[in-house]
Amino acid sequence: MPGTRKLGRTSDHRKAMLRAMVTFLLENGKIETTVTRAKEVRSMTEKMITIAKTNDLHSKRQVLAYVTKEDVVKKLFDEIAPKYADRNGGYTRIYKIGPRRGDAAEMAIIELVD
Repeated sequence: MPGTRKLGRTSDHRKAMLRAMVTFLLENGKIETTVTRAKEVRSMTEKMITIAKTNDLHSKRQVLAYVTKEDVVKKLFDEIAPKYADRNGGYTRIYKIGPRRGDAAEMAIIELVD
């Protein structure tokens, strides 16, 4: 798994959180989170898109083992991956949007590049 950030969570909680965030990002195209979480989500999202570009049964099973919704996997293979077929990485973009009001954590928006 890419990245070594612990994000203040146990390993099971961290994996579940990242799986959910990657699924939500692929489903909606954009999410708002902290900068460190966004960097972790970026690495896993780019890995999932790279795997989906091959579009065979093995890659579908690999993505299904990580992404939590089957309709998002279908969207990934049918719409998202073909859009990036001629692109070698750099599928996501992170914008910093300033500190969060409650605890002043640095916030960011991560989105899929068009």
